[in-house]
Amino acid sequence: MFIGVPREIKNHEYRVGLTPGGVKELVLDGHQVLVECGAGAGIGLADADYATAGAELVADAREIYARCELIIKVKEPQAHEYDQLKPDQVIFTYLHLAPDLAQTQGLLASGCTAIAYETVTDHKGGLPLLAPMSEVAGRMAIQAGAHCLEKAQGGRGVLLGGVPGVSPARVLVLGGGVVGVNAARMAMGLGADVTLVDSSLTRLKELDALYGPNLKTLYSTVDNIERELVRSELVIGAVLIAGAAAPKLVTKAQLALMPRGAVLVDVAIDQGGCFETSRVTTHQDPTYEVDGIVHYCVANMPGAVAYTSTFALINATLPYVKALANLGWKTAMQNDPLFAQGLNVHQGQVICPAVAEAHGLSHTPLQQVLAAG
Repeated sequence: MFIGVPREIKNHEYRVGLTPGGVKELVLDGHQVLVECGAGAGIGLADADYATAGAELVADAREIYARCELIIKVKEPQAHEYDQLKPDQVIFTYLHLAPDLAQTQGLLASGCTAIAYETVTDHKGGLPLLAPMSEVAGRMAIQAGAHCLEKAQGGRGVLLGGVPGVSPARVLVLGGGVVGVNAARMAMGLGADVTLVDSSLTRLKELDALYGPNLKTLYSTVDNIERELVRSELVIGAVLIAGAAAPKLVTKAQLALMPRGAVLVDVAIDQGGCFETSRVTTHQDPTYEVDGIVHYCVANMPGAVAYTSTFALINATLPYVKALANLGWKTAMQNDPLFAQGLNVHQGQVICPAVAEAHGLSHTPLQQVLAAG
């Protein structure tokens, strides 16, 4: 199979879809891998490293889209990328289609088969290809939030961990999944006063048993969230419904409850954000202010720590990439129904129900696609 790795072009995105080690694995399996020149340069992976691993280096991504059967990326294709996709071509990357009608329509029009990292599941009901970046993003959310709390950044001027004689910052984490737990761990490690909110009592009991009195837990209700907003200087939005648009847990009106200069970090922004006032920002211009509250809504947070993120991601994705290459996408998914949950778009049809619901589109059942000759 011809497998292509284009250079990422999203703002300040330095990750890459395959490392030289991943290329070597695929070449040893008999595949030909095309890598765009400079694809790994942002994290110190030289073109020579890829060549040594057996890749064919190409100067222009258009050649990759023209020649390759399988495209491996990190971030969702931008408009002029999905315009180059074609039928009988497979793209495997983060897609986040629920809040992105334009990309959804572009993929449908291309006729390609689009498989999303973020909706592949495992036997425990987890999201194994989203989890590594959720770990990174959760930890980064505290770093970013602490920086935004500095007065020079527009924040309240509060040190996250406080000092002797001065209280630490109060941090509210909305969501007890991978992002939320990693954010809470980082915040507790820095000495903050941390409260985590979730709608699962089972999850809250697990976290209480794990962290004890260091982590306060609350059941998710509007009343509980509003009470915490009054006292919170940093709020982390860490809510996820797999493949679907994120629910809005903080409204514009509720910003008035918060201390001026408080910070919202919306890690759910890839799925539309969980604050009503959220809008996508970039690493180049990461924040904006609404009613005296600083918003940090960077859609590719892990891209800022691209070296760590790339290797963490490929540790998780490489077995799936090898399955696609060695078996073909349909056989790979017939063999692994949990992998099949990653299929979002195929030959002009929406396969993922959550994406179809988000955009008011019809969807084709997954089993119908896998059973087709």
